[in-house]
Amino acid sequence: MIERIELEKYLADLLSISSVRDYCPNGLQVEGASQISKIVGGVTASQDLIDVAIKENADAILVHHGYFWKGESEAITGIKRNRIKALLDHDINLFAYHLPLDVHPALGNNAELGRLLGFETSGGMEPDNKFSVGLVGSLPTPMVLSDLTKHVSAVLGRDALSIGASDKEIKTVAWCTGGAQSMIDKAVALGVDAYISGEISEPTVHIARETGVAYISAGHHATERYGAKALGEHLQDKFDLDFVFVDIDNPV
Repeated sequence: MIERIELEKYLADLLSISSVRDYCPNGLQVEGASQISKIVGGVTASQDLIDVAIKENADAILVHHGYFWKGESEAITGIKRNRIKALLDHDINLFAYHLPLDVHPALGNNAELGRLLGFETSGGMEPDNKFSVGLVGSLPTPMVLSDLTKHVSAVLGRDALSIGASDKEIKTVAWCTGGAQSMIDKAVALGVDAYISGEISEPTVHIARETGVAYISAGHHATERYGAKALGEHLQDKFDLDFVFVDIDNPV
């Protein structure tokens, strides 16, 4: 068991939240029980995840996608009201970490995705930024694009979409989880053979075709399952907490 305030401070320091600019609050978003012994983790603080946390008698939820995003309505109505009411009614804390969880060098979404896919990481997509969101690396053994796409699909359990010549040889790769398709321009500037992210937009296709940098869209949710899971398991080991990761299905 750990005091909420102690856990909040530990996570703030671990994830360097004061040093990472973001468009949502990172840390404790909804206050619940003062002592925490069980945490449910997931990608997004959806009603389905909250319902699981209630059934599990959890004291806290740990996610990548929380609430109070810049530009959204500040009114606590509709599904936001329902979610927050459920958390408050059951005294469940909500901890959410967006970009700080993307960039952490050991537990972050990008670090975990690279590890799972077997990439050899050489640095960040923003070489001069200590908190670079995306990463750059190489494949231990070159693959053609069609085989790399199959590999990504098999590891993530989701059919990935690739843009580029299927027989293009891929030696170097950049990646950024979630909705970072616009960062393909950085990948082009870095001169890598392929870029991987979660989502894809109409312009992404043209950029990939016209620059020759292959693009793989592997799913926003599918690429971001792993940071919250790794972080929760770290907390479980360090503080002897009970942690359960719940993968709420999302095809996007």
